[in-house]
Amino acid sequence: MIIENHQIAYRNVASKYYNFVPEEIDLAFQDFDQILSRHGYNTADVMFFSIISDPTASVMTAEIFRPIEENEISQISSEEDVNFRSYFSINGMLMTRITDQFDEQSQVKFWELAEHIQQHNFSQSSPYFVEYKRSHSGATYVEMSVGVR
Repeated sequence: MIIENHQIAYRNVASKYYNFVPEEIDLAFQDFDQILSRHGYNTADVMFFSIISDPTASVMTAEIFRPIEENEISQISSEEDVNFRSYFSINGMLMTRITDQFDEQSQVKFWELAEHIQQHNFSQSSPYFVEYKRSHSGATYVEMSVGVR
């Protein structure tokens, strides 16, 4: 199922670009968390990323985002290439949810969103975003979304 008019919105978001083979995405997540932690920043229990490159490429380019509790980033040197936004928001998105078999279903859901864009004559207006979430019962799920016009 694809939901229209979805929104992503967070306050105080740190981000960093990474290049990696898809199997090593967890290493990029760990690296970013270590950078933030080493400089004294406290992350919220939310993580999301945008897929900048062609998702079928052997090396993936992504921007990883972590909301933080602090209102600014001043302790991180420019060599770390960490960006900060006091407010991050994208409206007018298509969204689908993955509740299990994340690796297998992420490709399926990506192509479902791409097909929906084409079938409804939308134009893509943002990269694809992947948000890791947790339900009230503690179950992990993923929301995959893309901005459209």
